Amino acid sequence: MGGCAVLPHNARDMDPRSGPTPPAADSSAEQLAAVAAAPAAGLATGAAGSPPIGSPLNANPSVWATLRHRGFRSLWLGSLVYFFANAMQTMAASWLMVELTGSSFLAALVQTAVFMPMFVLSLPAGVLADTTDRRRLIVIALLAQAGVVLVLAVLLMAGWAGPATLLLFTFIAGCCSALLLPAWNSAVGEVLPRDELPQAIIAVSIAYNSARAVGPALAGLVYGLASGWGGKTLGGGSVFVLAVLGTLVMARVIQLNPPKAHPPSRLPPERLWGGTLSGLRYAWHSQMILAQLVRTAAFSAAGSALWALLPVIGQQRLGLGAAGFGFLMACLGTGAVGVGLVIGRVRQRLGLERLVAICCAVFALVMAVAGLSSWAWPVYLALVAGGAAWMSVMSTFNTATQTSAPPWVRSRATAMHVLSALGSFALGSAFWGALAGLVGLQVALCAAALLMLANLLLAQRFPLRMGALHEVTQAPFEDLLVTDPPDPEAGPVAVELSYRIRPEDAEAFLTEVALLKAPRQRDGATFWRIYRDLDDPTRFVERFIITRWADYLHQRARTTVADQSIETRVRALVMPGEPVVMQHYIAER
Repeated sequence: MGGCAVLPHNARDMDPRSGPTPPAADSSAEQLAAVAAAPAAGLATGAAGSPPIGSPLNANPSVWATLRHRGFRSLWLGSLVYFFANAMQTMAASWLMVELTGSSFLAALVQTAVFMPMFVLSLPAGVLADTTDRRRLIVIALLAQAGVVLVLAVLLMAGWAGPATLLLFTFIAGCCSALLLPAWNSAVGEVLPRDELPQAIIAVSIAYNSARAVGPALAGLVYGLASGWGGKTLGGGSVFVLAVLGTLVMARVIQLNPPKAHPPSRLPPERLWGGTLSGLRYAWHSQMILAQLVRTAAFSAAGSALWALLPVIGQQRLGLGAAGFGFLMACLGTGAVGVGLVIGRVRQRLGLERLVAICCAVFALVMAVAGLSSWAWPVYLALVAGGAAWMSVMSTFNTATQTSAPPWVRSRATAMHVLSALGSFALGSAFWGALAGLVGLQVALCAAALLMLANLLLAQRFPLRMGALHEVTQAPFEDLLVTDPPDPEAGPVAVELSYRIRPEDAEAFLTEVALLKAPRQRDGATFWRIYRDLDDPTRFVERFIITRWADYLHQRARTTVADQSIETRVRALVMPGEPVVMQHYIAER
């Protein structure tokens, strides 16, 4: 190997799982049976015996049964208050911008200012949530958000804040939300058994949409009353003060119910940039995660038109005031809350793809009605259906993502879901606002409806599926024993596994070993290939390259039970009595 040094290795390194000999062909079934009967390592507290998502035991569970868990109940109530605070804050900012400027573009930019930070910061925030003290991260972000919104309230009440100030402070508050969201989501997932995670996500969605239903209406009432006393800036400032109080409540709940600390690890710590690349690499090479992220981004980008242009619909098409706009938001939230009570049964009966297809069609129709109708009641009824469709699709995407990611990358997977959903939402809001300013509100909403229908074409290329338990359970591993371990930063590292295969089994071997490409690259490899020895047609070499020695150690720890099952099938095709020889090389120049 030119430019490489062979690392001497112990006989225990002959097998990638550090076992002395390849496992027996039937050991995979035994391991999977053990996983089904044992707690999934790090997946969720009390997850013993949890069935995979979609199994008969998960047929018709109650959403409210999740609230029997004290930890989840506390987090759920805290999040309900926090969602109320955010919904009130966003409504007040949007309506205040309309009253200050009368611009549909600037009103849509409020949504961009709220959600653009998710696009920029979600993935780094996910890395921090996977690698640092989550309680501290969440509390600091909440306190910073409360401080920012309080300063904005004071500036508004003093008459010192205009449209630019409103957008700036809204953006900073959005940055705080972006930093805490992945850590909070992963904390919620840890206090419940795995098979209750879909119901927990629905319960959180109900809290979120309840806040969207009632929060804007309450904010509109406070806004209107305060504006009557001291003008529109006092109205907005009063709502922001209430939002500060709700944020502080959430901070106190996290202090009293801190997330679990990360388990101690002997592996080298991941850095922020390296952890970000690991998360992106995982999503790119995981077919399940990639499909969910693409579908989420497409749905959110098209649907953002309705959310972004709703203040303009209320003021220009329907002639409503602040309270009327709050009622429009309440209709969306009401539909979302209502469907949340039955979505589990509906999802099981229809299946993922049919449910998403129906909801895309419904939401497209809702946007068309909102754009074309000048009567309020058809719009109100359409928005109720739109809220139900939106919640059904987004909770399905969220559940599919969280159940398809192993513990080491769960916060990053959640962050990428948020990035896909809210990042495209922010960009879409700006686009639809600009388009409405150029061609009119009706044309923009009809174009968005057509784009929503085009989402149905993605089902064939990016099919949806929820991960099974063995696909996210990390397999046990032992330390890699080498005579002289290199520095964790040394690299690149080349790993070679040599197999001897009977000629009649060569085709079956190539088919099975090709399945290892995605897991190797997903967990850290930058290059993977299988070679046949020209001098010995029975000898095949699997070779992959990883950037650093530390990354290779992490890769070994990230192997799942499903990956191990593939390795078992590959080794079953090796000639009897022939070991699978593993060699490690590290670049010298």
